[in-house]
Amino acid sequence: MTITIFHNPRCSKSRATLALLHEQGLQPQIRLYLDEPPDAAELRSILDRLGLTARELLRKGEAEYREQGLADKTLSEDQLIAAMAATPRLIERPIVLAGDRAAIGRPPEAVLGIL
Repeated sequence: MTITIFHNPRCSKSRATLALLHEQGLQPQIRLYLDEPPDAAELRSILDRLGLTARELLRKGEAEYREQGLADKTLSEDQLIAAMAATPRLIERPIVLAGDRAAIGRPPEAVLGIL
C-alpha cells in the first residue's frame, strides 16, 4: 500500500506526523503540497476519503482566508475547493493518504488508524 503525506516542513504537526510514520517503519511518499498543489479533482477525492466538507478542511487562521472572504457561508463547495486549489496554504495539514483512506495528522497519532 502506498502511503503519501501532504507535507509542509515548516509545520511542527507535519514534521511530527512524518516522524511518527518513520517510527512505524514506514517510508511515505512526501508531497510538498505548497510546491505541487492538488487540483480540484484531487481535492474532491481527498475530501471523500476524509469524510469532510471543503469548509472543514480550510485553515481559517490564514490571512488568505480573510482576504478571500471565505467565511462567507453562501460560498459553494466548488468555490471553496477552487480556493484551496489556487491557494494551497488554505489546506489543513498534514494529510496522510493510505490506500482508499485518509486522515489529518492533528494530532499526529490520528493517522495511525488508517495504516
